[in-house]
Amino acid sequence: MLKINPNRPASANRRQVLPDRVRRAIERQQARSELIIGWIQLGIVATFWILYTIAPKTFAEDAGFEPVPWVLACYFAFTVTRLSIAHKRNLSDWFLYVSVVIDMLLLMVLIWSFHLQYQQPPSFYLKVPTLLYVFIFIALRALRFEARFVIAAGLTAAIGWLVMVWYVISNDSMEVTRDYVRYMTSNSVLLGAEFDKIITILMVTMILAVALFRARNLLIESVVGSTTARDLSRFVPSEVARQMQSAADEITAGQGELKPTTILFSDLEGFTSLSEKLTPTDLINTLNDYFSAVVEPIERFGGTVTQFQGDAILASFNQPATDEDHAANAVRAAVEIQKILDDRTFGEGLRLRCRIGINTGIVVGGLVGTKDRLGYTVHGDDVNLAARLEQLNKDYGTTILLSESTRDMAGAENFPFRRIGEVQVRGRQSATTVYTIDSED
Repeated sequence: MLKINPNRPASANRRQVLPDRVRRAIERQQARSELIIGWIQLGIVATFWILYTIAPKTFAEDAGFEPVPWVLACYFAFTVTRLSIAHKRNLSDWFLYVSVVIDMLLLMVLIWSFHLQYQQPPSFYLKVPTLLYVFIFIALRALRFEARFVIAAGLTAAIGWLVMVWYVISNDSMEVTRDYVRYMTSNSVLLGAEFDKIITILMVTMILAVALFRARNLLIESVVGSTTARDLSRFVPSEVARQMQSAADEITAGQGELKPTTILFSDLEGFTSLSEKLTPTDLINTLNDYFSAVVEPIERFGGTVTQFQGDAILASFNQPATDEDHAANAVRAAVEIQKILDDRTFGEGLRLRCRIGINTGIVVGGLVGTKDRLGYTVHGDDVNLAARLEQLNKDYGTTILLSESTRDMAGAENFPFRRIGEVQVRGRQSATTVYTIDSED
């Protein structure tokens, strides 16, 4: 159960307490970010290695130790280990903090080693452009969308550089100057320049942290929105959920679209007697098993289930999702449903049969209800006709009945249609010509 602090503003509680599924979605994004960070770090190691390989070496021939290859080897080993762990599981917070410190430590050691490689006084490394890689390491932390790791990286870099400066000025042979020209043309140290670097590191860190704080809120809102849309698509058609998510204006009742649509209405045979034989739990499980099986071909052929009515299914084709071949696809779905029912059992080994009525006509699809509660459905006389045709199957001993308009739009040559004749459908003044589909066996 979510615990809300009544003394905090509602917006603060929303930021603090996230549903588990939202939190897991954010964690998955962060886990992917850690993989990206690891691969970029490998690229940085490769860049360092290439630069070191092509750079002139000034070590004496009898030098027994070159620090740069060792530092690069350690950094490569750490990066590969970190990347391997990130592929297997989520990295814990303490490991990420340690990783930030090690990243900066190895970079600082690499910079420090340059004065040994080039046999120069320690002040030499204060002027190397490799310091700019600090900003890459800080920026890498931004990929995780958590400001605290950016702040940790920035503070570690600033403290590290402060230590590097202290190491230089603590050397008695080092000259500290205020002359900028002398600083640029000698191995003297200009403290103002070093403090500028530290201040720049801290300012960039602060700006990135503020930007990340705002971006993380947007990320959470985006994840919440997409998660809500996925959840909503379980209650309304997924196409409607997408439209609602991207709608520019407020969603209200009465919004709908009028266009040619093919309606498929199916109903189980003998549902009343089935309900008497099964316990409520077994009945629900059997229905869910049945719905899962028959909805699959409906959606595969482009249809949208707009309602579950007890044991009945109301599906529409070309509404809300556009489908130029909606009549033929509805017929294909109906045929596939009957094949599924012939081939398998449901629940505790029960054989089920259903009747299907199909009709094509002008239908309005949209949201109905009140301002506080809405639902998506399709309305129109042609929807009613599909339901009437489903019921007429009992009179003709058929499992699929469809109207002439559906037959004409689906293409008489595409299916083994058989004319049943003209029937007087209850509620309609004119007769309706109906067809069934003969078995292709």
